[in-house]
Amino acid sequence: MRDADSGTARPVRRGRVARSLVVGVALVIVGFAYAVLLPGGAAGADGPQSDQIDEGRRLFAVGCSSCHGLHAEGGTNGEDRMAGPSLLGVGAAAVEFQVSTGRMPAAQPNAQIPRKPPVYNEQETAALAAYIASLAPGPAVPAGEAYDISKATQEDVVRGGELFRTNCTACHNFAGRGGALPNGRYAPSLMDSTPRNIYLAMLTGPQQMPVFSDHVLLPDDKRAVIAYIMALREQPDPGGFGLGRLGPVSEGLWGWLVGIGLLVVVAVWIGAKVPRMPGGKNRTAHK
Repeated sequence: MRDADSGTARPVRRGRVARSLVVGVALVIVGFAYAVLLPGGAAGADGPQSDQIDEGRRLFAVGCSSCHGLHAEGGTNGEDRMAGPSLLGVGAAAVEFQVSTGRMPAAQPNAQIPRKPPVYNEQETAALAAYIASLAPGPAVPAGEAYDISKATQEDVVRGGELFRTNCTACHNFAGRGGALPNGRYAPSLMDSTPRNIYLAMLTGPQQMPVFSDHVLLPDDKRAVIAYIMALREQPDPGGFGLGRLGPVSEGLWGWLVGIGLLVVVAVWIGAKVPRMPGGKNRTAHK
C-alpha cells in the first residue's frame, strides 16, 4: 500500500510541475510579445517619446492640474463644483486643438471659453498632447494629408457646402460667421480658423460642438467641408460690406438705423434752417 501510494503521488507531482512550467512559459511568451508589439514599449522606454511624455507631465502639473486633477482625472473648485473635466480618453487631438487655439489653459471656467493667443509653443503643445495620449487611448492628431485641400475641386467645394449646410449652419450660420446659443454660449466664427483646427474640431467636438468622428463624417467629407469654408473666406462681398452675411436681418437693421436715421437727421436739419416769426409762423406764410 505504501509503495502504491508513493507510486500514485509521483505522477501527480510531475503533472503539477509540468502544468506550472507550461503556465510560466506561456506568461513569458505573452509578456515578450506585448513588449515587442506595443507601440512605445520597453524598447523605447528611454527614447524621445518617453522624454516628450515626461515634459508633458511636468507642464501639465504646473499649468493644468489645478483644474483637471494631478492625473487628469478631473477636479473640483473646493465647493464640489467641477473645475475641469477628466481628460482620460480625450486623446492628443483634443489637447492639440484646445491648447493651440489658446482656449486652454483658461483663466476661469465659463459657459464659453474664447479663443486667444496660445500660451504654449508647438513643442510644449505636442508634449502635453503626448502625455494625455499616454494615459488612455483617444483620437490622435491627424497627419497633414488629412486636412490638405490643395487638390480640392469645385465638386468637392459644392459637396462640402451641402454637408456644411446640413450639419453646421444651425450653429455657425450658413456663411460660417458664428452665432448665439443658449445659456451664454456661442458658435465661433470660422473665418480665422486654419484647416488643421477645423479638422481637429470636427474630430473631437470641443465644448458644445458634437463629435464628427471618421465613422460619422468620412475624412474625404471633412476635407470637402474645409474646402467650402476656405472658399467662403475668399468669397467677395458684392455690396462692399459683408454685414456678417446674415441676410435680410443685418441688411434691414442697417437700413433702419443708418438709412432712415440719416433721413430723420436731414429732416430735422432742414426744419431748423427755416426762419420763424415770433408768433410761430414763418416769414413765407406771413407774406
